[in-house]
Amino acid sequence: TVAAYWLRALRWGALLLPLVDVRKFDLFSATMVGFASSLVVPRSGELLRPWLISRRYALPTSAGFATIVIERLIDLITVLALFALYLVALPRPERQMSGGLTDALALGGGVAALVALSLLTLLFALHINAERVVPMLDRLLARAPDWLARLLGRLLRRFSEGLAVLTAPAAHLGLIAIQSLALWLMTAFAFDLTQMAFGIDLPFQTTLLLIAFLLVGEAIPAPGFVGGFHAFYVLALVEVYGVDRTLAVAAAITAHALTNLPVLLLGTGLLSREGLTLGRWAGATVAAVPKEDS
Repeated sequence: TVAAYWLRALRWGALLLPLVDVRKFDLFSATMVGFASSLVVPRSGELLRPWLISRRYALPTSAGFATIVIERLIDLITVLALFALYLVALPRPERQMSGGLTDALALGGGVAALVALSLLTLLFALHINAERVVPMLDRLLARAPDWLARLLGRLLRRFSEGLAVLTAPAAHLGLIAIQSLALWLMTAFAFDLTQMAFGIDLPFQTTLLLIAFLLVGEAIPAPGFVGGFHAFYVLALVEVYGVDRTLAVAAAITAHALTNLPVLLLGTGLLSREGLTLGRWAGATVAAVPKEDS
């Protein structure tokens, strides 16, 4: 789990590199504090992470948030690509049961992949056409209060600047692709170790389907992903592979703990490094919301 988050921090550094060169441990610290925050208040870390970096480097929070949006889209595309690889190319275990559940997930995954690729295309178009898009927004907001038009225009301009990685050289984009693949294979390996510990006899590639199920479960907003993670973990093991339900529930609880407790402990331990306390943690999330001068 920790190795996967180190890879995630390195990849975020690659996404930020066209804007600012951030030291590796600063990236890791902000990543752990941000993801720990999201375990308490869902999605709060997506604002907190770029804000923490902006306190040490010349990076507008809105531009940093743009890299988080790209990161999420890359994660979605990578997980769905590995799921597609499992469906069309990798051998499936004999115990996999036929049924509409996997087919429904595959259909939903295909739609999600198209949406993610479309959003990346739109973001690319926004970045290269920012000088035309921002004046258009100004005209649309001509009747709005001056402070609102000025704020939205500034935020959009900063956000578009944060998309600079989309026009990076092919070698740099290739590095990000390799980091993404390594990150999710490391995550899959962690789930595979959990299944081995419980004596669940499934080959490594089945974790690629499991992760696709968990992608849906973790989309349900809940502190610490409690509930959604467990339900979809059990659903995958029981309904697709016929694992005993009691065993699947025990594995789900353990996998959830091993996935999230290290993040919560490390993130809490690094709060002081980021100049925060437990009491100021929630306030920092509010402060991370982009303001006019961000």
